[in-house]
Amino acid sequence: MTVASDLLREWMPHQRWFGGKGRVIAGVEETSSSLLLDSDPEVRLVVARVSYDDGSTESYQLLLAATKGAVEQRLEHALLGDHEGRLVYDAVHDPAASSALLEHLAAGGRVDDLSFVRAADIDATLPGRVLGAEQSNTSLVYGDALILKLFRRLQPGANPDIEVTKALADAGSTHVATPVAWYDGTVDGEVTSLGLLQPFLRGSSEGWAMATASVRDLFAEADLHADEVGGDFAGESERLGAATGEVHALMREVLPSRTAGPEESRATARQLHERLDAALLVVPELADHAEAMRGVYDEVATRTAPVQVQRVHGDYHLGQVLRTQDGWVLLDFEGEPARPLSERRALMSPLRDVAGMLRSFDYAAQHLLAEQSLRPDLVFRAQEWATRNRDAFCDGYASAVGADPRDETVLLKAFELDKAVYETVYEARNRPTWLQVPLASIGRLTGAAA
Repeated sequence: MTVASDLLREWMPHQRWFGGKGRVIAGVEETSSSLLLDSDPEVRLVVARVSYDDGSTESYQLLLAATKGAVEQRLEHALLGDHEGRLVYDAVHDPAASSALLEHLAAGGRVDDLSFVRAADIDATLPGRVLGAEQSNTSLVYGDALILKLFRRLQPGANPDIEVTKALADAGSTHVATPVAWYDGTVDGEVTSLGLLQPFLRGSSEGWAMATASVRDLFAEADLHADEVGGDFAGESERLGAATGEVHALMREVLPSRTAGPEESRATARQLHERLDAALLVVPELADHAEAMRGVYDEVATRTAPVQVQRVHGDYHLGQVLRTQDGWVLLDFEGEPARPLSERRALMSPLRDVAGMLRSFDYAAQHLLAEQSLRPDLVFRAQEWATRNRDAFCDGYASAVGADPRDETVLLKAFELDKAVYETVYEARNRPTWLQVPLASIGRLTGAAA
């Protein structure tokens, strides 16, 4: 099955995981196509390269099916179109088609240029379903026992999610989901991670859902303080901080780590300035805060004290953690998918993860206010909730690592600002009505807003 370029060119930009929104596509071509199921429908795993008008390219993983018959009504939303007399559709939405991928993971071995590695026994008969909350990747759940993450945007090389999670699990961490299987392909001539299979943690609760439920409880009782409502989240925030600190400590032991000096602090500051420069081209509203942010970044550049650097999560927020009956579990160690792979695998300060979670507490507190007229009393309660939970998280983290992240005032603020800048670009491209959330946080961090 070779899918017509025009079908892919029309369909891909409308997918949540597509990272090239707002850019002009010059063309799309298949660079590999591996047959997973030879029947009707035929199922193939395709790697497609997208070329943009500026000469840059990106590669994406697609799981596609093609049938000579009619597509069931429940799959019509996944339809790409007709190609050479067959209807092509996104196979992740078809349980029968997505099960073909699980069967190959259970069997191990090779299919064309794909390599399947199994680390535990797998029941290949489990039915599959796609999770609705699709973002930069796609997740398939099999029988409420396993979850497979398909890495959508591909960069040549090993994905840190597999590398880091396996290292932590092998070291006995209870705060990660042990890899069950994974598979690789080839992108630009280099072996590249395509997917990771892990246990599906039934009965767990996502950190974001728990936190936002706590905020709703607070807003419903607007005459009470954050520590007075029944849904107070601070205890869980403290436990999450401790779990994060334990994972960071273990990562230092089982993965590379070292001490960075003044030259690397200057390099970090240059990187922060460059990211701000790029974001200003997309979000002009940042200009009002640019001078203040650059002042913080310049303080990083003048730092002479050493900084401990190590492997980190890289995209840490409340949507990346699950609360199980045994405690908090951290997910998705691949870093920000939009960043280059070399950057996501680089050693950096664990304060970047702390900053990411602190930003997430702000988001949880503010998101219900993003698309409505702001009531001053609720704005105050939201900020109060965020402060309480940010402090609780830092308390827990400090208890686990023996150092309070809040003592590193400049670094922590700089990394929070950097994360907020990243968020403004995302919101401007995907949810413009939410842009005020990171902009307001930047104002508070720089002292430009109360």
